[in-house]
Amino acid sequence: MARKEPEPVRITTATRSHSDDVGARQRRYLISMGIRTACFVAAVFSIGHWYLWVFLVASLVLPYIAVVLANAGSSPDPGSMEEAGPDPSLRQIEAGEQP
Repeated sequence: MARKEPEPVRITTATRSHSDDVGARQRRYLISMGIRTACFVAAVFSIGHWYLWVFLVASLVLPYIAVVLANAGSSPDPGSMEEAGPDPSLRQIEAGEQP
């Protein structure tokens, strides 16, 4: 049986680095624009069918969605702690008290 490594303790709630954030935004944008291109090509090949309009509307709406998703603010690191704060079991040292 394999021994499970303990999960490391996170000491910060910092978000992803700027380069990681930009990379994630670029990937989302490229995926959206790839889907838009596929919809446009499908519209060209479906001339004369009713679903031509579905592909055309999708290829017109997807650029807006792609830009909104690409410009979305940096998302927090999925592994970050929720509202990290002091341990409530610890009490404050009062003035004049010796540690």
